[in-house]
Amino acid sequence: MEPGGRRRQQQQQRRLQELRREATQYYQDHRVPQRMEEALNALFPQRPADLYGELANYFSKFSKAPVICKLVGRKVLDGVGQPTLEVEIYCTVKNYEKRICSTVMSSHSQIPENALPETTEADEKERNDSVNTAVEWVNESLNMMLRGLKPTDQCKVDKILGEYFTKKVEEKKEVQKQEEEEEEEATLALTSCTPSATSLPGKKKSAKPGKKVAVAERPIPPAEPAESVLRGSVAIGGTSLAVAKAGAAVSRIPLYLHIALLKCDQDSLKEMTLPLPMVTLLNCEKISPAKLRLVKEVMLIPPVQLSLKQPSSQVADSKKGRAHNTGKKAPPRALKRISHLGCLITGCDNLEQPLLLMQTVCNNIGLELGTDMYVAINCAAHELMDYLKGKYEILTGTFKSPDEMVDVYVELINKFPFIIALIDPLRKEDRQQWSNICCALGSKCYLIAEDAATYISKLKTDQNINVPMCSGVVLKYINETKVSDLIEVTGLLDGQRHITILGSPDGESSDDSLVDLAVGLGARFIKLGGLSRGERVTKYNRLLAIEEELAKNRTLREANLEFIAFAEESQPEKQLSDVLPPPKQDSLPPQLSQPALQVHSLPAQHADLGHPN
Repeated sequence: MEPGGRRRQQQQQRRLQELRREATQYYQDHRVPQRMEEALNALFPQRPADLYGELANYFSKFSKAPVICKLVGRKVLDGVGQPTLEVEIYCTVKNYEKRICSTVMSSHSQIPENALPETTEADEKERNDSVNTAVEWVNESLNMMLRGLKPTDQCKVDKILGEYFTKKVEEKKEVQKQEEEEEEEATLALTSCTPSATSLPGKKKSAKPGKKVAVAERPIPPAEPAESVLRGSVAIGGTSLAVAKAGAAVSRIPLYLHIALLKCDQDSLKEMTLPLPMVTLLNCEKISPAKLRLVKEVMLIPPVQLSLKQPSSQVADSKKGRAHNTGKKAPPRALKRISHLGCLITGCDNLEQPLLLMQTVCNNIGLELGTDMYVAINCAAHELMDYLKGKYEILTGTFKSPDEMVDVYVELINKFPFIIALIDPLRKEDRQQWSNICCALGSKCYLIAEDAATYISKLKTDQNINVPMCSGVVLKYINETKVSDLIEVTGLLDGQRHITILGSPDGESSDDSLVDLAVGLGARFIKLGGLSRGERVTKYNRLLAIEEELAKNRTLREANLEFIAFAEESQPEKQLSDVLPPPKQDSLPPQLSQPALQVHSLPAQHADLGHPN
């Protein structure tokens, strides 16, 4: 062999020996030989049928935790055909990019059903533009900002999302300020070029003599201005929820358990309760020839002692008006149309009519209201106020003052004691009447505020926003709401012994994450609408599946339906700002100073929930 060829061979051998030393050092640093020996020793006695599968399972627990590598936002349609946002999460798992999950946000609109066509058209355009902006945020800014983060680090992700949203709000304020300044300059320039017209004294336009001017009989608190929604804000809520789902997926636990562990530490969690469904059965029309305007929804609530499977089938039967060998007739044929809430539409002439109808239907299928089923009413009183008269129009042409409304509800509950919840019985501005109705009826039924709790992020960040005295609130996961916001607000409400209800927005999607959120957060009720349309029934089916899973694991605890007897003496209005920090126990009335429900630790089968690293 020539000398040059011998030298090349020696160099190749030295490089090979050097690579072997590096490889040996590399694998020893990562303890590969030791773990390989442990795996082989552990698996040989078992002699598994799929040896390489078991080896893969053994070594997978030493792999790095998945991290977010990509976010994908796209425009999709919700259950009513309106545009909404879908967010997909991709993670790097064992060195490969993998799609983990997606979530579809439910659209939400504050436009009333009887709005003018121009208002509806403007709302649809704004919603479409908002979704387009949200898709842009997800695919560009948020995609870069969240890359490399663990999907299990919900607090860090939500902090970044919150800071990004705050930045966008400030940018919008700057743009609005600049536009206002430009408009003022243009107005000044126009007025300086236009000669001012001097008005002659005594020529002011006045009301014609003898003409009546509508004046409120008694001043009422004005309606609070509608909260503006930042265009694109749904990207924040969609991304936060998608990351929570991804965190549950990589931890290999259900989303509801992941949410519960984010809210409570593992040592303090043992049993979980299911939220009772408020199933909408009737939607009372507010147009002619129907006279009743006060009742928007009539809902059935099953008792806590039953499995949800039985009352769900009973509610379905009551919706269809089936008579089970009773010989009684089904409801009239007028109840055939289905509303956007997924329930039957009917027109009524008085407040008692829908309740008597519910009694008849339940009796026809062998149910007794107050024992086998209970009733909740969504009054939606904020939609009924006539601001010229300063009164609520509860029937066509029949008006009641805020004080008279309290008497109406007291009489209603006394006559129909199977009603255990009233949602929005008054406007959020009528705080004194909220206090009055709580003192009068708080020990008999739940007085729930929904309209006052529309914007969850405002409930915890802006201390000027408050809720009237009530038994609890309806929370909706919309717009810029984050999972951390829900966890914090429900924790504050639990500390004040308020009940939490998770409500479904108007524009439904087939995403059933809302049910997992309700279970994980420990909500008392969940308000999903009627048992109609796939996107709603999917959520009811998810609730049944969770009940079955918890019962199988023996971690299902019976819900508690005790009411709060509010103190009769005058109390200051209860604000969520009063919850930060929680008041001392001795400063609360006796009925509110009871300790919260005790939560225990999980059983052994849930001991290892997180990633080993």
